[in-house]
Amino acid sequence: MALPRIVILGSGFAALTAVRELRRKRVCADITVVSPAPMLTYLPSLIWVPAGLRRAEDLTIPLAGFFARHNVRHVAATVEQVTDGGRRVHTSGGVIENDMLLIATGGRYIRKLPGIEHAFIPCEGIAVADALRQRIAALERGTIAVGFGANPQEPSAVRGGPMFEFLFGLDTLLRRQGRREAVDLVFFNASTQPGQRLGAKAVGGLLKEMERRGIRTHLGHKPLSFAPDKVVTEGGEIPADLILFMPGLTGPAWLAKSCLPLSPGGFIAADATCAVHGLDDVYVAGDAGSFPGPDWMPKQAHQADLQARAAARNIVAALAGRPERETFRPELVCIVDTLDAGMLVFRDARRNFALPRLGPLHHVKRMFEAHYLRAYRAA
Repeated sequence: MALPRIVILGSGFAALTAVRELRRKRVCADITVVSPAPMLTYLPSLIWVPAGLRRAEDLTIPLAGFFARHNVRHVAATVEQVTDGGRRVHTSGGVIENDMLLIATGGRYIRKLPGIEHAFIPCEGIAVADALRQRIAALERGTIAVGFGANPQEPSAVRGGPMFEFLFGLDTLLRRQGRREAVDLVFFNASTQPGQRLGAKAVGGLLKEMERRGIRTHLGHKPLSFAPDKVVTEGGEIPADLILFMPGLTGPAWLAKSCLPLSPGGFIAADATCAVHGLDDVYVAGDAGSFPGPDWMPKQAHQADLQARAAARNIVAALAGRPERETFRPELVCIVDTLDAGMLVFRDARRNFALPRLGPLHHVKRMFEAHYLRAYRAA
């Protein structure tokens, strides 16, 4: 008999965790991964690119060896459409059929604000982060405005943590270079309490850290547009020589032509087992999905890994004819790095705490990066 065909879309955190879990469970199946290139970009460390602590080659991990060790076929293509109840994936390289489908392509940033081309979206990738590094190095004096937005149809689809890290990291970098007095930093957000998903104590700590560092704030005013020299909000304009902005997230563009059910915010609608609503043997993990859970549930790599692990175990159960029972736990773990220290934030169903700024936590974050990537860098 032919082996069951498992197709995984994407080669980021959720996709690779699913591959590892499937093989750890010794699933006997033909596994195909579809992504533009057999490569992992370690996005959490983009925060260190402006300071020169990381370069493209540090954060771009070839996956050919990983796929070979796990007996996975990689197809270099982009997804264009999913049809026939999930059984057919239309790609730039042709149609790929499957018996089990896991979607782990990640989301995309909402680029609807007028003039958003004038802002750097630093987590879009290494090229953007490196261009930002060059702009910062060339800025002799002026103002840098840093902020983030949300998806109005799905407020939890926001990634604010990295923007706090870019903000504090820039302050540390400029002070080290003796340029901080010549460069003003402004943080802007539509909320008066930005980062609420981290918890009240964390928000208070972040705002106090901004005050301690002399970072101005422009809070409680919705951004309306961007220009080369300013941010326009409902509460006035912020003159700026450089703008860093993280828009809210939504699902991949190809969902519009697919058979997959969507949430109000444009993500793939799934249940707590990561099974897509109304479809058989179709799962989603990571930023592409909309899942039941608390309003603070993050869009971050750690949560994507937990969802991918649950999805993989349910795929194994389905192949064995067992009912799907594995659910993922909502959990937020974040070290808000400041280039010279870090602030640890943790949240789950029972606990929420935030540690003060501690020097060793910067090194802990770097150690975790090395530990995480070891599985993919191994020869």
